[in-house]
Amino acid sequence: MKTTYVSKSPKGIELYELENDNGVKAQIITYGARIAKLFVPNKNGEMIDVVAGFDTPDGFLGENPYFNAVIGRVGNRIGGATFTLCGKKYDLFKNDGNNHLHGGKCGFDSRIWNATILDGASLKLERVSQDGEEGYPGNLKVSVTYTLTNENSLVLEYEATCDKDTICSLTNHAYFNLDGDFESVLEHEVIIDANYLTAVDDELIPHGELKDVRETAFDFTKEKKIGKDIKADEHMLKIARGYDFNYVLNGKGFRKVASARSEKSGVKMDVFTDRACMQFYTGNFLEGIVGKKVYDYQSAFCMETQGYPNACNVPSFESMTLEKDKKYQAKTEYKFSVEK
Repeated sequence: MKTTYVSKSPKGIELYELENDNGVKAQIITYGARIAKLFVPNKNGEMIDVVAGFDTPDGFLGENPYFNAVIGRVGNRIGGATFTLCGKKYDLFKNDGNNHLHGGKCGFDSRIWNATILDGASLKLERVSQDGEEGYPGNLKVSVTYTLTNENSLVLEYEATCDKDTICSLTNHAYFNLDGDFESVLEHEVIIDANYLTAVDDELIPHGELKDVRETAFDFTKEKKIGKDIKADEHMLKIARGYDFNYVLNGKGFRKVASARSEKSGVKMDVFTDRACMQFYTGNFLEGIVGKKVYDYQSAFCMETQGYPNACNVPSFESMTLEKDKKYQAKTEYKFSVEK
């Protein structure tokens, strides 16, 4: 297993490659601490790239929907782009109508991170989010460590500390297609170990209601194709143009929470995390983005492990407050295998 510094782009973005003993490779760039490419074997023994993106690191500088980036200081939406902490109101940048999405106008996805090669196939990326950045309080020191194992898992470990009370909920916005062709994910089979999701309003903001998914179009407790119920007569599916919902995961601690697989390629991906929730998104706003492939409507899916969205405004949700000098820690693993 090894990690290699590959290059520095004309715009100053560094590219690193993690490789395990099986030939699985993950390319990581310092812009947004993003996964640029992820090569895993299919049932024919071919190595296929299963994440969306661009051929070169500088390609990610153009407008794109957070392709494979670390999202922060808070992932998902904050209603009204405001929250109150310790009696003080904080106003955030509105970049999603009246709301704040994925850290704002220039979130963690749009920043250059500092990279350090670790032992084996492992890379640590770090940055300091300054007090007041995008409206958030405190200087937040944050890191994400990518590790590629010989079990063909890509492990993401997040850490953060702040010199003031703040809010923090990190995720990675990886876009997957387990065929590698990015034509459609509607035939992919998915399981999500969650009996509930957080219901949303017409701006996709949750306010505290938990919706029981069992025996509904939102139910993935038993394996089914993504496309099976995606056009069901459900108001939330219509406003989101597909699946774009936060599932409240069963269990506690680090556990397996979801799986996706493709019969076409034989590739299976298991998702493990210690987070409470996961956003399942089916690429409903992909419209002709030209990169390594052409990314159109529902040509990729995301499984974004996270805390409860909008928790800073919903007291019944598990808090996303990070107290001064306390450590934020989170871990997610994407494990790949082949079914022939």
